[in-house]
Amino acid sequence: MIKVLGLGDNVVDKYMHIRTMYPGGNALNIAATAQIMGEQAAYLGMFGDDDAGMHVYDTIRKMGIDTLHCRFKKGENGYAEVKLVDGDRTFIGSNQGGVSKEYPLDLTEIDYAYIAQYDLCHTSIFSYTEPYLERLSQMTTFLSMDFSNRYDDEYLKANCPYIDCAAISCGNASKEKVEEEIKKIVSYGCRHIVIATRGSKGAVVYVDGKIYEQSPCLIKAVDTMAAGDSFIASFLIHYLAGMKDVREFPADSGKNGITTISEYKDLCVRSSLYQAAIFASQQCQKDGSFGYGKKF
Repeated sequence: MIKVLGLGDNVVDKYMHIRTMYPGGNALNIAATAQIMGEQAAYLGMFGDDDAGMHVYDTIRKMGIDTLHCRFKKGENGYAEVKLVDGDRTFIGSNQGGVSKEYPLDLTEIDYAYIAQYDLCHTSIFSYTEPYLERLSQMTTFLSMDFSNRYDDEYLKANCPYIDCAAISCGNASKEKVEEEIKKIVSYGCRHIVIATRGSKGAVVYVDGKIYEQSPCLIKAVDTMAAGDSFIASFLIHYLAGMKDVREFPADSGKNGITTISEYKDLCVRSSLYQAAIFASQQCQKDGSFGYGKKF
């Protein structure tokens, strides 16, 4: 079992055309995906005391996600306003994170000790966790961060040296353009993996010097909200689980079958990408990021 912690942003996605709000937010979506996959999941973030914040908090508690170190402030929870066009979600407004932006998490030594228990800690450009990345990189086994499509070079230079995995959203960009972005992120210090999602074009993924391309599992989507988050979480969980207890074969193990870590890693990456593509397509059959809608 992989222990996964989402650190930072949570929101409600307000579907304005049906007046229904769904729990979401990049960091929370990673934790929720882990819980849905049957892993041990936790979330550490800030909640507002309004109806939106209570709905997100109550939902993830019911799901079984650990919320032991969460914070609560008087004010608006983060929200985004959304509309659907043929199943494809489009953002039309937000409050920029609400209390999460207004009140940074201000992590304590007790928080760091708690975070250190997890195999994967995931945060995002929407989480206002940049001041803590250096310390997190020292305390965590594997630190990933989603930059969405909101980053610039200076932001990458400042934050890439502390993370094991960077995730970026590349829309309809060509593979050549995506590979340029990946090389840049690696040159700025990202230590292990870069995941570039491209919607219906699939994903381009870098792992320790090697580029992989994964086609999507195309279906008639009910809602594409958080499809990229689902893909990222599923890939990392499968990959980290597969690599967790790898041991090199003895030098005289022979030449039959898979006998080196590099050969096994290649198989593990490809298998994890395949499973992530399937999982993400399944999540597109749900309303919102992972369901649990409530009228507002």
